Amino acid sequence: MCGIVGYIGRRDVAPLLLEGLQRLEYRGYDSAGVVITSPKSTGLKMVKAKGRVRDLEAKVPARFKGTTGIAHTRWATHGAPSDENAHPHMSGDNKVAVVHNGIIDNASDLRAKLTAEGVEFLSETDTEVLTHLIARSQQTDLEDKVREVLRLIEGTYGIAVLHADFPDRIVVARNGSPVVLGIGDKEMFVASDIAALVSHTRQIVTLDDGEMATLKADDFRTYTTEGTRTTASPTTVEWEAASYDMGGHDTYMHKEIFEQADAVDRVLRGRIDDRFSTVHLGGLNLDAREARSVRRVKILGCGTSYHAGLIGAQMIEELARIPADAEPASEFRYRNPVVDPDTLYIAVSQSGETYDVLAAVQELKRKGARVFGVVNVVGSAIARESDAGVYVHAGPEVCVVSTKCFTNTTVAFALLALHLGRIRDLSVADGKRIIEGLRKLPAQITAILDQEAEIKKIAEEYADARSMMFIGRVRGYPVAREASLKLKEVSYIHAEAYPASELKHGPLALIEPALPTVAIVPDDDLLEKNRAAMEEIKARSGRILAVAHQEQEKADRTIVVPKNEDELDPILMGIPLQLLAYHTALALGRDIDKPRNLAKSVTVE
Repeated sequence: MCGIVGYIGRRDVAPLLLEGLQRLEYRGYDSAGVVITSPKSTGLKMVKAKGRVRDLEAKVPARFKGTTGIAHTRWATHGAPSDENAHPHMSGDNKVAVVHNGIIDNASDLRAKLTAEGVEFLSETDTEVLTHLIARSQQTDLEDKVREVLRLIEGTYGIAVLHADFPDRIVVARNGSPVVLGIGDKEMFVASDIAALVSHTRQIVTLDDGEMATLKADDFRTYTTEGTRTTASPTTVEWEAASYDMGGHDTYMHKEIFEQADAVDRVLRGRIDDRFSTVHLGGLNLDAREARSVRRVKILGCGTSYHAGLIGAQMIEELARIPADAEPASEFRYRNPVVDPDTLYIAVSQSGETYDVLAAVQELKRKGARVFGVVNVVGSAIARESDAGVYVHAGPEVCVVSTKCFTNTTVAFALLALHLGRIRDLSVADGKRIIEGLRKLPAQITAILDQEAEIKKIAEEYADARSMMFIGRVRGYPVAREASLKLKEVSYIHAEAYPASELKHGPLALIEPALPTVAIVPDDDLLEKNRAAMEEIKARSGRILAVAHQEQEKADRTIVVPKNEDELDPILMGIPLQLLAYHTALALGRDIDKPRNLAKSVTVE
């Protein structure tokens, strides 16, 4: 959940590291730090600061020169945000510096042992344990020192290590937290996310779990934590540095909301097969016989990805007539689930590195299950661990709050549902109907976004609410859940999502003028049922904002959304509510791209 950047080469390293940290600030941002050295240096020089990268930059002295360094932005797990708890962490002799993403599960035991041996700790972090263990290792090579210490560690890590006695190298390692190498011309980079690399190189190597690497200015080598050499060939990333710029928008969230029409066009491009009224999903590796043998679909994700999975499960049931459901990946592996060989498991993650999802995938693979990945980042851990899958092609998503990736993920599920449906019992006519609906999506998204000025006015009307209720039925309920999450994440207003049919079983007790309700009201066979729920709210003096395909008489305000096919309507109905959350947060003066207490890529449990 934190950001790592490292460089070794000939250039002045501090500006490069600070630039990289700025690009990774969305991953973690309660403190930051940098440590540098060079082959001609007599040691390591370090600066750390609580706060944002700009606070660190203000503390870096003018004569802070070097050609090798590592840096970090932190999202707190052990110890409150402070200068002392910021990474990098340095050994007592100032020879070893470590940056670390992940959690060391046995840190308390190791810390107690080191304290008993006379080591003085300066921070509350688990990471400082690594620093002291490496410094006390009797091995002669830095690689051997790190390898020896990693054998003592239980937990997850992505680490980069500098040692004053080995100023010609950076040693990195990965277990459960991403580490990416960037290959340059007589210079090497390392980061936890390619966002920090693409302005300098598009040639990358992604480490696997249990893999290490040594970076020198003109070379790199990879090997396992047991010391066996591995073969790593650089690949070219498709995203460019401009993809991470704001492009004239005030925030990344606003930019990414308005990129959705183009993003949906990308996920559809080249995949539609008009001849057979189906789609091509080349990454599935699932022939017709195998597809017909699937008896159940289980979708696993966290947060927004879980909500996309709820929508996906409904589409798979409706179009393919296969029983399907979605479950939080964080709960799945802890309930000792029955793993059925006839079930297709689908792991959903924007980053492809979400630890809870990755751990569920690994547990399923260990039990012989067939696992597909639905991810955005090519070459990510979940993409590599899965048997097959679908990339959602949303492009880089920088804002902590997911918008365009959620939408593209739901479209990817529509494609999968159509693919499975046409192999099974979905008619040619229905296949053609869904394809026509998919092709309408980009223009309909644009039409929704054209209503921004009106949605902004509505958001300002509701910004004084201390709590809000979101309701929907069947197709509308996952939309309500995701909209509720968006409002919580970015505006800090408490919000609750409930099935509209369940209002009378308890939540009606909350309804009053001070508690607005957002009702998801698609024009489908449950329209009158949803109107009845609004009647119940109005009878108790509740305010209602409806998201619907036509004006709703019982609503105080209605956001009208273009009608698509019933199965595809949920894809569109969430988009105006992204704008509602955005403008509510804007009205309240929130830090929209970096909501408090959150980080983009959750690579800890």
